[in-house]
Amino acid sequence: MAEAHGAYGDRPRRRGRKVLIGFVVLLLVLGGLLVVADRVAAGVAERAIADQVRQEVARQDVRSASPKVDVAGFPFLTQVLAGRYERISIVLTDVQGKVQGDAVSIPRLDVDAHNVRASLDTLRTRRGEVVAESIDGRATVSYDSLAKLLGRPGLTLGERDGKLTVTAPADILGRKLTVTGTADLTVADGKVGLRFNDLTAEGLPNLPLAKRLLTNYANSISVNLSLPELPFQLTVRKAEPRPDGLLVTADARNVPINAGG
Repeated sequence: MAEAHGAYGDRPRRRGRKVLIGFVVLLLVLGGLLVVADRVAAGVAERAIADQVRQEVARQDVRSASPKVDVAGFPFLTQVLAGRYERISIVLTDVQGKVQGDAVSIPRLDVDAHNVRASLDTLRTRRGEVVAESIDGRATVSYDSLAKLLGRPGLTLGERDGKLTVTAPADILGRKLTVTGTADLTVADGKVGLRFNDLTAEGLPNLPLAKRLLTNYANSISVNLSLPELPFQLTVRKAEPRPDGLLVTADARNVPINAGG
């Protein structure tokens, strides 16, 4: 009789374990579905924002490849309900702008928008403003584009040991020479200043006049360059020479990242 009673007592425990396992499985399934729904909703928002960013870029007369948008933060759905997003990353490639009619190539522009306000209705209808509390931007400007802005045929720019380098042909005292050197960079009022103060030329006559002409040439290519207007009201704060171009850092505060509606 004792064995029969033990077997009977085991049945409720087995049923309890099955119920618990089933409950855990159900939670896992529901959790998986919520994650999938969250990512699907994020994808929809990313496409909506990308479309509005494309309109904003076009409105500023800037051309680029289709923007890539990534909405950070998890869960996404709680951000939707609050109408505020931690960070939205935007990547623009093959950007083409103009400075005084000259085309300037920006191979890549990375933008991080922080604390972005966008109502659910704005994302649904694609009308209304998507406003970022702060925006940080990093753009790479090609050296070929910068060299064209200097207006000196044959002049090329590059980078060596973290410095901006220049190589250019020059006619000094009737001799055709190749001038090389480096430049110091400054940023003020949204412009990038190039100061060429360390130029040399192989074969330069050892004459005061020749050295003065070389100094005059350095001064002639030392200018403050205006960059093309960046999207999202970004203002240039810093410029650094990199192997693939001039890396420009910019920022903005309380600006729309879409064209509104």
